[in-house]
Amino acid sequence: MVRVGTDIVVIERIARSRARFGTRFLRRYLHPDEYTAASSDATLAGLWAAKEAVAKALGCGIGSELSFHDIIVYKDPKGAPHLHFTPAAQKRFGVQTSSLSISHDGGFAIAVVVLTRHS
Repeated sequence: MVRVGTDIVVIERIARSRARFGTRFLRRYLHPDEYTAASSDATLAGLWAAKEAVAKALGCGIGSELSFHDIIVYKDPKGAPHLHFTPAAQKRFGVQTSSLSISHDGGFAIAVVVLTRHS
């Protein structure tokens, strides 16, 4: 089964939350492995959008079934973003393959996720 999710975020919204709540805000949705990627507000907005897009592709939203920390975004040596799931999330959702695209422009960050899952 192939599932698609997308999300768009206003970068300024993330910048305001980061300014107001600092590291507490970042710890809310970033996995510790993602802290080094938190170089700019546009990058942070892209990470937020990616995680929301995953939740939409899985059809569950962020909540009791799936947390922000269950989804880890990392970059390959060429800088392309990829997804990793915690073992619990992997077991729960049976994701076989994933593809992620993130873009930033005009004050927005957008992410598109394509997942294949066990039927």
